[in-house]
Amino acid sequence: MADHSGNDACRALYPENLNDLASFSPPRSGLSLISNRDISFVTTSGAISMTSVQANTAQKALAVNLDPRRYGSFAEIGAGQEVVRWFFRAGGAAGTIAKSMSAYDMSVSDAIYGECERYVCRQRMEDMLDHEHRLNLERLKEKRGDTTAFFAFADTVSARNFHGTNDCHGWMGIRFQAHPRDEDSQIIIHVRMLDTENSLQQEALGIVGVNLLYGAFFLNHEPDQLIESLLDDLSTRRIEIDMIEFSGIAFRHVDNRVMSLRLVQLGLSNSAMFSASGEVMQPSEVLYKKPILVQRGSFRPITHVNLDMLEAAHEKFTHEVDVEEEEVVTLAEITMRNLQANGDIDLRDFLARADTLAACGMTVLISDYFEYYRLAAYLARYTKKKIGITMGAGSLCELFDEKYYTQLDGGILESFGRMFKNDLKLYIYPLLNRETGELTMVDNLQIAPEIRKLYQYLVEKGCIEQLDNFNPLHLETFSREVLRMIQAGDSSWTEHVPEEVAEVIQDRGFFGCKSSAASQSSVMKRLERHSKPLGSLA
Repeated sequence: MADHSGNDACRALYPENLNDLASFSPPRSGLSLISNRDISFVTTSGAISMTSVQANTAQKALAVNLDPRRYGSFAEIGAGQEVVRWFFRAGGAAGTIAKSMSAYDMSVSDAIYGECERYVCRQRMEDMLDHEHRLNLERLKEKRGDTTAFFAFADTVSARNFHGTNDCHGWMGIRFQAHPRDEDSQIIIHVRMLDTENSLQQEALGIVGVNLLYGAFFLNHEPDQLIESLLDDLSTRRIEIDMIEFSGIAFRHVDNRVMSLRLVQLGLSNSAMFSASGEVMQPSEVLYKKPILVQRGSFRPITHVNLDMLEAAHEKFTHEVDVEEEEVVTLAEITMRNLQANGDIDLRDFLARADTLAACGMTVLISDYFEYYRLAAYLARYTKKKIGITMGAGSLCELFDEKYYTQLDGGILESFGRMFKNDLKLYIYPLLNRETGELTMVDNLQIAPEIRKLYQYLVEKGCIEQLDNFNPLHLETFSREVLRMIQAGDSSWTEHVPEEVAEVIQDRGFFGCKSSAASQSSVMKRLERHSKPLGSLA
């Protein structure tokens, strides 16, 4: 429990006027200052100050401690109490910390937060937030609720064990009031710790936690900047953040799909995932020990061909040995390279793709894995079950172009060795030549003579399979042509997409489709919530 004595004495060690904070170095900070940010806070005298300083972790903890509005609890399981430690060391912590605790014993944890199957999972972390925040409000709201914005911070983490055999990851979250008596807001993140030593992982976890708390209190009105600040005093070599979710009154206008995209573009993660309902998903919890079927595409827009390809591949995939149909996870993957094909990411275009895929009930994976062997390695991180990738014959031809593998010492052989080692199979959709009527398929694909034997070996081994259960009526549909038809006002484009997709495109004016003024106004309002161009973050 926090010691509330000596608060004034602690604060006396630090500048009363925080405009002097730029030249102030808190005791034992020991960290380089790496980023310039505007820090806003309320001093102990109640006056709001703004100063541009180099905000390291210790200074952020101090700024939180010296804000008299903030008061709450810390509950941490695994990797020590590394987050709250920063606030104790910064000074003035008695004005911020109502309680600090760690329920390491499973029985003790269950007695406090209720039973659960796993202790490092989102549900356990949310149970901790529920419990601690409720207690704060029950015990303190009547006494100081008019002047205090309460919060609860929680994390549950699996840091590196003695043998180094575990998956080093954790869940971290904060539930808070942006202002006294305000409705609750919440931020949840999932982190992967990449340091090879337990002590370094603990240190990195503590820094991320401070960044999260500081961001929630001082940057909640700028979620883009909040995300960017999560790795202050860190690097992507130490921490990966592969999931973030904003909710509550302070974030009522935030689209979490856009926030997921930010993670990948800023390099905090190589991938992000969200469901058809727009809910962000943590990849390991979705993909763990599941057979996975992926279709990569631009989906501008999703057409009958995309769905036919996926349905045909799904039928073949579910007949594979050890693949149970009800367990299959199907993903529509869009690469960052595809999103940035015309330069900066067009946010309107991204939301159009996301909404039309959602209309088809698709789970979307945004990835920075342009090379298929990297995508295969990423998926194999979470499952030992079968992995299927479906693509058109044109994409298969590109896959066997050696120019894409010059950066590998082993060239195309190394690439395919990595890709197919994880029980992966390619399902190929035919390509129609309109002039001749000929179909390009696995058996007649034109492959360079020097790698023809490699291609034949993979086909004979069953790593590449021709889809023969396709619908020939869809073969003349090409996404690029459908897009041009939409933009040209040719109404026949609706014949090439599912009905629900056509409705979304028409209602919201996506892809240059002429829509009603009311529909366009609705789209513009959504875009205004994220008016900062994604390209400006690069």
